[in-house]
Amino acid sequence: MRIRSFFAGLWRGLDALRKALHLIVLLLLFGLVLGVLRGSVPHVPTRAALVIAPEGELVEQLSGDPLARAFADLQGERQPQTLLWDLTDAIRAAASDRRIPVVVLDLDKLDSATQPTLEELASALREFRAAGKKVIAYGVELTQERYYLAAQADESYVDPMGFVLLEGYDRYSPYLKEALDKLGVDINVFRVGRFKSAVEIFTRSDMSAEDREETRAYLGALWGTYQEAVTRARRLKPEAVEHYVDTLATTVPAAAGNAPRVALEAGLVTGVKTELEVERRLIDLVGSDDSGDSFSAVSSADYARVVHAQRRLSGRNRVGVIVASGEILDGDQPPGTIGGDSTARLIREARLDKDVKAVLLRVNSPGGSVLASEEIYRELTALRAAGKPLVVSMSGYAASGGYYISAPADEIWASPATLTGSIGVFAIIPTIDRTLGKLGIGVDGVGTTSLSGQARLDRPLGPAAKVLLQSQIDRTYQDFLERVASGRKKSHDQVDAIAQGRVWAGIDARRLGLVDQLGSFNEALKAAARRAKLTEFTPKFLEPKMTWLQQLVLNFKTSLLQLFASARGRSELAGLTQRLSPLEHEAARLARFSEPGRVYAYCFCEVR
Repeated sequence: MRIRSFFAGLWRGLDALRKALHLIVLLLLFGLVLGVLRGSVPHVPTRAALVIAPEGELVEQLSGDPLARAFADLQGERQPQTLLWDLTDAIRAAASDRRIPVVVLDLDKLDSATQPTLEELASALREFRAAGKKVIAYGVELTQERYYLAAQADESYVDPMGFVLLEGYDRYSPYLKEALDKLGVDINVFRVGRFKSAVEIFTRSDMSAEDREETRAYLGALWGTYQEAVTRARRLKPEAVEHYVDTLATTVPAAAGNAPRVALEAGLVTGVKTELEVERRLIDLVGSDDSGDSFSAVSSADYARVVHAQRRLSGRNRVGVIVASGEILDGDQPPGTIGGDSTARLIREARLDKDVKAVLLRVNSPGGSVLASEEIYRELTALRAAGKPLVVSMSGYAASGGYYISAPADEIWASPATLTGSIGVFAIIPTIDRTLGKLGIGVDGVGTTSLSGQARLDRPLGPAAKVLLQSQIDRTYQDFLERVASGRKKSHDQVDAIAQGRVWAGIDARRLGLVDQLGSFNEALKAAARRAKLTEFTPKFLEPKMTWLQQLVLNFKTSLLQLFASARGRSELAGLTQRLSPLEHEAARLARFSEPGRVYAYCFCEVR
């Protein structure tokens, strides 16, 4: 009995110790989570340069899964996207920060951006310079997008081994008619709009006269606004950029291939310097860092965290900002695309949020599903009916379905280089009965009605189905015109005359009344605040809510960067990311699927 009692007491003691240790571990973990959730505020030196180094595509909404982005960031992988608003927020805050006398533009990892997006960043840089501070830019390969930003600097330097390459804009498409004919594929097209050219890549072997006319017009407008922005910033003659591009094939060979010297002589850059020489220039301006090897600096990512932490403490009067970026698809969609359900839900949240006094809808979309566009349109009209002002700010694209969701706004702002309009509708149904015939496969059978089997992929599209489909397309186009006419306070015929599927540059859209004002995101934000009679306000970006796990991982990021600094840690994290990768890939692929049988309002107007 004594032995039994001894072991029973030992067991109770061990069990109590186990519970105590368990409790201690839980308390430690809870404390760690709370500490991380509060987040550490990055240190800003007493005198430093703010480094703006965009990577990949400059976007207005990060696409994909935030959890996957967090893991990629932890491993030090190059990011395919940089969020514009983090950069503009950091630059504007730095303009009034005595610790930040200089902004440095490191442009070598920027891959792509639309001109309106570049102009948003350029506008913030001009505000920084207006505060009496310097902007210094450096790059090796200053391509067209990179140079747009470099031109805004007080001092812009190109590497001796680099170049400044400006090409203008173009739009070339492959035309598939002959290939489809050889394969025996028939493309049945239903469209409304003389300029709705998206279907022509399937039905023609070359560009139509109408498509050539509208494309030449909007590309010319974009190239004109690019030249004006650069020559104004660099104080050059209006024809300087055009002359530089047209003579590049002769001036560079004449200079024995010394492209940087040609750019310098053309006045496009301030000087030709190596990266080390630029660093020495910055040390003169802001001093050395702790190592003494480079200049004192703070990254835009760290500085943006400081800015956002301060913003969270500001007042309750909010202008809700909803970013509608990407293709418009049915249902719930991830960031980087516009979901009929998910975007409508954000608009509804803004309508019901008492702190949100007005809404700014930032549109960057070539369109997509008409049904999803209509869902979003209905929520926007409900927002206005609730007495909350709605202002639209257009970015690179707000065309077709992108214009559909812009139509109910009280006020529409666009960039001169925005591509908008494309008010038209189409549907494409391919049939492969001739393809099957070439393989010796015949399709035959019976149906119970005049429509039975008329819309099969393996049979010619029936005449009754053609009439029915065209009537639906016509009806959708009339609904589209009605939405625009109501929002723009124009007659049906006035809208129809400038619709017809035609794409317009923002500068022409303003003249035609499709937009109200030309200006930046910030100007549109202030317009929304004015309509809500707000003298002081805070912008509140409304995003789809993350799960608690996603939020926790994102908040752990800073701590984990130190924790996994070792090679072993990086290896373990890489293994975890690899295991999650297939799930991420499948989720992304499934997210782009849409419902069959839908009608689409989409603009194939991507510009290079």
